[in-house]
Amino acid sequence: MNGTIGYADPAADAPAEPAGGPAEPAAGSVEIETPDGRWVPVCGLAQLTPGRGVAALLPGGGQAALFLDRRGRTYAIGNRDPFTGAYVLSRGLLGSTGSAGPFVASPLLKQRFDLTTGRCLDDPEKSVPVYATRHLP
Repeated sequence: MNGTIGYADPAADAPAEPAGGPAEPAAGSVEIETPDGRWVPVCGLAQLTPGRGVAALLPGGGQAALFLDRRGRTYAIGNRDPFTGAYVLSRGLLGSTGSAGPFVASPLLKQRFDLTTGRCLDDPEKSVPVYATRHLP
């Protein structure tokens, strides 16, 4: 899968919360932690293709680039390339280096962004936001 996954606000469509509290996320779902500390469901783990990214629309209109590596780990960073202003990092190429770890190379100018820290490996003055991810097996 390569594309955009829209965030659907569960509160907008969901019935009132059950008496026991909020429902647990579905097995196999991927969630991203927003800057305000909320976990939002983004997609099913099965919808992600290892080595490829998807853009996810977050509450408030922000975008994240969500990746699944070949070991089954998920990563999320801001989708906006700070060098061009284009929302394209989800279409970048995944790679890794021994010292830097996993990164995505922007499809436009090829700058590499560390998937765990968000810092640009080619220009330390630039970085992108990093979002925690979790998924239920």
